[in-house]
Amino acid sequence: MTLTNLVTIADLSDPVNFTFFLGTMAMTAASAFFFLSLNQFDSKWRTSILVSGLITFIAAVHYYYMREAATSGGVTTEIRYIDWILTVPLMCVEFYLILKVAGATTKHLSTLIWASLVMLVTGYFGEVSDGNAWLWGLASGLAYFYIVYLIKFGELAKLAASAGGAVEKAHKTLTLFVLIGWAIYPLGYMLGTADGQWYSFITFINVDMDVVYNIGDAINKIGFGLVVYAAAVSQK
Repeated sequence: MTLTNLVTIADLSDPVNFTFFLGTMAMTAASAFFFLSLNQFDSKWRTSILVSGLITFIAAVHYYYMREAATSGGVTTEIRYIDWILTVPLMCVEFYLILKVAGATTKHLSTLIWASLVMLVTGYFGEVSDGNAWLWGLASGLAYFYIVYLIKFGELAKLAASAGGAVEKAHKTLTLFVLIGWAIYPLGYMLGTADGQWYSFITFINVDMDVVYNIGDAINKIGFGLVVYAAAVSQK
């Protein structure tokens, strides 16, 4: 395939198409990197690296289908939320795997996963419903802030502090991704449900919600994996 063919596929003049193409390539490359690096680490970190690869691989597959839907005039919402239903809980698993050595239990894991599912399901209903998007958005936001509380101020934060070293550093960095990186998604939600229920400045932003979500996914999913990888490398 020539460079001209790649440019045609990416369609640089169309931000939605281009970010889907770039996202697919980036997620695929990240998956290959994580999977090929598995043998570098012992069992303590291998599962975490494997989960990182699964997150980006699942996203790469869904990005391929979302791009197909977007370029043919279809809707990407359902495909994207299927992706998130699979990958966001796996991102929560990363917190558990990192903190397992510090005393994290399956109860902590199930709490994070259920909170993430509530955040996603209510967000989906908000995007596809004809009304009350603000109410669904509020429910989704509350679930998000509950996750933030658990990892920033709750028991998981205390476990990370007690572990210290690379574990605490990785936990703090992943927490920053949740605090800053995940904040991109509410912006995309408001852009997608801007029907007079959100702030007036939304009407002045000429950005497609898919572009916002694509940027957020690339930063968060690949970034999560790289943080885990860096922690694993530091422990070799």
